[in-house]
Amino acid sequence: MTHTRADVGSSLSAHRRSRELAEAADGRVVDVLVVGLGATGAGAALDAAARGLDVVAVDAHDLAFGTSRWSSKLIHGGLRYLASAQFDVAHESAVERGVLMTRTAPHLVAAQPFVLPLTPLVSRAQASLAWAGFRAGDVLRLAARTPRQVLPAPRRLTATETRHLAPSVRSAGLRGGLLSWDGKVTDDVRLVTALARTAAGHGARVLTRVRVLELTGTGARIRDELTGEEGEIRARAVINAAGVWAGDLVEGIRIRPSRGTHLVLRSERLGALPAGLHIPIPGETNRFVLVLPQGDGRVYVGLTDEPVEGGIPDVPDVPETDIGFLLDVLGSVLDTPVARDEVVGAFAGLRPLLDTSGHDGRDGAPARTSDISRRHAVLTSPDGITTIVGGKLTTYRRMAQDAVDAATAARGLAAAASPTAALPLVGAAAPGRLRALSAPRRLVRRYGTEAEAVHALAVQDPALAEPVLPGHPVTRAELLWAVRHEGALDESDLLDRRTRIGLVPEDRAEVVPVAREVLAEGAATRH
Repeated sequence: MTHTRADVGSSLSAHRRSRELAEAADGRVVDVLVVGLGATGAGAALDAAARGLDVVAVDAHDLAFGTSRWSSKLIHGGLRYLASAQFDVAHESAVERGVLMTRTAPHLVAAQPFVLPLTPLVSRAQASLAWAGFRAGDVLRLAARTPRQVLPAPRRLTATETRHLAPSVRSAGLRGGLLSWDGKVTDDVRLVTALARTAAGHGARVLTRVRVLELTGTGARIRDELTGEEGEIRARAVINAAGVWAGDLVEGIRIRPSRGTHLVLRSERLGALPAGLHIPIPGETNRFVLVLPQGDGRVYVGLTDEPVEGGIPDVPDVPETDIGFLLDVLGSVLDTPVARDEVVGAFAGLRPLLDTSGHDGRDGAPARTSDISRRHAVLTSPDGITTIVGGKLTTYRRMAQDAVDAATAARGLAAAASPTAALPLVGAAAPGRLRALSAPRRLVRRYGTEAEAVHALAVQDPALAEPVLPGHPVTRAELLWAVRHEGALDESDLLDRRTRIGLVPEDRAEVVPVAREVLAEGAATRH
C-alpha cells in the first residue's frame, strides 16, 4: 500500500519540538543523550532508539547544519582508500554504500556515472593507473555484495562516446575516456532529515535549536535558542557527535579540520551532462576534481582538501584561492574555461579529521590533511562521554552503531544489537514500488513513498504547485511540507537545508519573502 500522507509518528514540527523539549528537561533520566544532528548524530539517535532505548538528540542549530550539508553528495565505494592501502576503510565504505543503495535509502541513493576524459594532460601511464583503480573499485563492489544491476561495471569509452557524455570537454587530442560508477545521494540534508525523522518515528526526541552549555557523563546543561530558557537533560549515557566542534565539548579531543570547497555553476554553462566528470589534479596520483550535475539547474565542481587553522566558524568562508584552483583544474579539460563571474555560488565544509599524528616526522611540518586517515574513532572520556569523530558521510551508519555500542557498554546499559543495516528510512521502498508511485520522478527521488503526499498538496491547492523561483524546480508545496513534517523553523532551514536554493545568494534573496509566507501558513495550520 502506498503512502498518501506523512507518517505522523515521524513528523517533526515546531509544536512537537516544544512539547518534547519540555519532556526532556523535566528531570527524568533518559537512556541516551546525543549531541549533534549531522549524519552521525542523527544516525546515532536512530540506532539507539531502534534498539529500544529512550533517546534525546539535540543540536544548537538545525539538522545537518554543519559538515553534513557541505559534502559532494557522493556515497563513495572507498576507491581512494585502496590507493593509500587503507583496505579496511575501503571495504567498510563499499559495504555501507551497498546498504544505502539496496536496503535503507534506495529512494535517496542511486548509481552515478562518471567520465574521466583522456585528454593530452592525462598520460597513458596515468590512464592505466586510473583504469586499474576503477577495476579495483569494481572488486570492492563485488566484495561488498552490491548487485551489478545496482552499480554497473566500469568500461572504456571512445572519443565519440566521451563527447556524448561530456559535450563541453575539449575535443582536440581527446583519446577517449574511462566510465566508472559510484553512489550519489539526492541531497545530503535529505538523508539527514530522513535519519532524524526515522529516529523520531522510533520514539527519539529530536530537538533543534538546543545548545549544550556544559556536557558531562550524566547529561547536559542546555539553552533553548528560541526562548533563551536554560535547563538540564539527564542521561545514563552521552554521545558527543558534534563533528568539528566535538573538542569544544570534551577536553582532550584534537580535531584537524580539512576544508572541502565546491563551486556552484548554472547547468547551461556546461551543457547537457548525462554523467559527472573526474578531472585528474596535476601532480596527484589519486585525487580528482569532480563535476557533479544536480538535476536542479545547477552543477557542483569540487573539491579541495586544505587544512584549516584557528577557530571553527558556524559557516566556513570560501577563499578565492580555492575558487581559482578549482577553475584552473576544470578549465584544463573544457573547450571554453569557466570565468570567475560565472561562478554563481560556492560552499565549503570542514571534515572533522582526528589529529593523532601531530607531525609527519620529517621536517616538523604538519601532515597534509589529505593524508590523514578517514577512519573514524570512538573515544571515551574519563567521566564517560563517548565521542565519535573522523569518518565520512558514507559510513555514518557504522559510525553511529559503534558509538552506541561504546556508550552503552561504558555505562552498563542493556541494549539489543543494532538493527540499522536492514532498517529502511522514511520514504524508502523497493525500486518497483517507487516506480509505481503517482508522483513526479523528481519528488520520488527526494521523498520516496511520501512523494504522493507532497504532490497531493499541490493538486489540492494549485498555488502550492508553483515553483518558488523561475528556473528552479522547488515548489511552495515542498516548503510547506518541510514546515509541517521536516522540522523547518525559519527561512534558513527552508532555503539553506531542506532545499538548496540558498547556495546561490541572488536566488536566496528572491525567495526569502515566499519562505516567510509559507512559514506563517504552516504555523497557522499547525500539524
